[in-house]
Amino acid sequence: MNLKRLKETLIKHEGLRLKPYYCTAKKLSIGIGRNLDDVGISKDEALYMLDNDIKKAVIQIKDKFPWFDSLSPVRQEVVVNMVINLGINGFSKFKNTIHFLETSQFKQAAIEMLESLWADQVGERAKELSKMMLEG
Repeated sequence: MNLKRLKETLIKHEGLRLKPYYCTAKKLSIGIGRNLDDVGISKDEALYMLDNDIKKAVIQIKDKFPWFDSLSPVRQEVVVNMVINLGINGFSKFKNTIHFLETSQFKQAAIEMLESLWADQVGERAKELSKMMLEG
């Protein structure tokens, strides 16, 4: 079997779609005909995507917030976690939290995190991340 030719033919026939779509059989699909409704993704694929999401988030954060590298590893994890959850634009709306991070006022940053609509929406996640921010 010529794997290269097979891939080219499948891409030609299925198309390459980088966002979810419904195929002609009304199945939620992505990529090159991956049927998400019936097949889904494997754990390895999910972890591969997570690795890519983390890398992308770190690049975005470092590009926008020069103070990020000065945070402890635990506090960096909190920021990355929030950016993955909210997106860089959503996280950027946390003006007070960002100010307190930039000025190393971590207790205040942790309090601000808990006083947000986001904290109401994500519940225990916010409490855990706030505690991590506080303790560093």
